Amino acid sequence: MSLDRAVEEFLASLRAERGLSPATIEAYRRDLRQYAGHLGGRAPDPALASAFVADLAARGLAASTIARKVAAVRGLHRFMVAEGLADTDPTLLLEAPRRGRSLPKALPVEDVIRLLEAPDPSDPLGRRDRALLEFLYATGARVAEAVALDQLDLDLADRSALVTGKGGKQRLVPLGGPAVAAIEAWLPDRLRLRRAGRDTGAVFLNARGGRLSRQGVFDLVRKHARRAGLDPGAVSPHVLRHSMATHMVEGGADLRTVQELLGHASISTTQIYTSVSPRHLLEVYVLSHPRGDRTR
Repeated sequence: MSLDRAVEEFLASLRAERGLSPATIEAYRRDLRQYAGHLGGRAPDPALASAFVADLAARGLAASTIARKVAAVRGLHRFMVAEGLADTDPTLLLEAPRRGRSLPKALPVEDVIRLLEAPDPSDPLGRRDRALLEFLYATGARVAEAVALDQLDLDLADRSALVTGKGGKQRLVPLGGPAVAAIEAWLPDRLRLRRAGRDTGAVFLNARGGRLSRQGVFDLVRKHARRAGLDPGAVSPHVLRHSMATHMVEGGADLRTVQELLGHASISTTQIYTSVSPRHLLEVYVLSHPRGDRTR
């Protein structure tokens, strides 16, 4: 069977068995046609497969793009072996370039403060927005965690909140004074806004008295980014989460503490913040290493 025919059968199996979208199937088809063009009618072997990847890298393609193409080629050859269309898989030892881990986008502290102070304190929904923004920055909570927060999860006297994260895992996070004050200023408005007899218990309500949605949070963050003179395309609830973690690391917090606050399952996820501020790492090195003195 020709390689082109094998490609079409492979794509048909993906469509039928895995339910991939037409757009994904078409992307795989383009990738595999490119691979076939590289082979130029030659029988696939490990050297040719490796040369294909090297050629993609030499053309400056993104690691994620190369990884997708390699996945398509591997899938094709696994399919051919499984269907008896080939005896061996030339991609068994094929390695795609590792995807670089992008650094978190963090706002400068002064921009965060401008964002937090953007809502109108004379308006009930402005007070809600200030409370929400303060909560997001104080806790590093994910947007889904913020909208799921109920009044019973708050202990303002103890300055803490019980946040429910991925997989239903709960963690206790502290609230700073500004966050507590903003939430306390919002709660009387929340009481007036709630739906009579249908109170969901949510801390953050929409204008109709229901639980604020995730999209609602994204919209209000962008709205206040504009009011603060910031680029709304560069500000999101997740950017506030990154900013909180970055600022804590720069302020001297250890990674285990930041991991606990963010609800990361693995410390490796939190370690990305160590590459945000080389200057901070140098300061810690100088202060803590027995031979870290760089003045000599």
